[in-house]
Amino acid sequence: MVVGIGPGDPLDRTRRTEKAIADSQVIVGYERYLRLIQDLTAGKEIIPSAMTQEVERCRVALSRAARGEVVSLISSGDPGVYGMAGLALEMASAEEVHIPIEIIPGVPSANAAAAKMGAPLMLDYATISLSDLLIPWEKIRARLEAVAAADLVVALYNPRSKERGWQLVEAAGDPDGEEVMLTDLDHFLDFEINMRSVVIIGNHSSRRARDWFITPRGYRL
Repeated sequence: MVVGIGPGDPLDRTRRTEKAIADSQVIVGYERYLRLIQDLTAGKEIIPSAMTQEVERCRVALSRAARGEVVSLISSGDPGVYGMAGLALEMASAEEVHIPIEIIPGVPSANAAAAKMGAPLMLDYATISLSDLLIPWEKIRARLEAVAAADLVVALYNPRSKERGWQLVEAAGDPDGEEVMLTDLDHFLDFEINMRSVVIIGNHSSRRARDWFITPRGYRL
């Protein structure tokens, strides 16, 4: 099972996620994410790995499942949104690993962040990762330009890391606790943003209402 554990808070995990982990003998995942589900993994075999070791992580999970063990391969948020689901399915197909694979959805980080802000994703929106580890920056930039031209709200994943900060500056158009910040494009680069941040940029109709950030759907009030 490829399991989405949500954005981190145990209250944001689904019952299906918790059941999948409870039913598993082996839990495979990025070490930081495994720490978030320690309350569910007592007595199970834990196989942690570091960031950028996604291929090795999937291979271990598929190998153990092929031996007849029940395995949970962990993703943060939803496993089909910048998670492990696609890679696991690709590898199982390419390497002819014939085992049943179930994708267990989780709450995507963009949706959890939006709920903290109000309702910025009420209308059509896009999610774009600014990480250029696997996708050329030219293609990411083209997607950003297309989304802006279409007047879509956009949620930016992986906006900045210690080694990679210039992409967020360019995406802006040049002008460990949890914190919600409402600002504008002229000033949002003044705030601390890292790879665990989610940046949501509204469209032309998005607005601030008291302490909420809202994108109206167009209802008549």
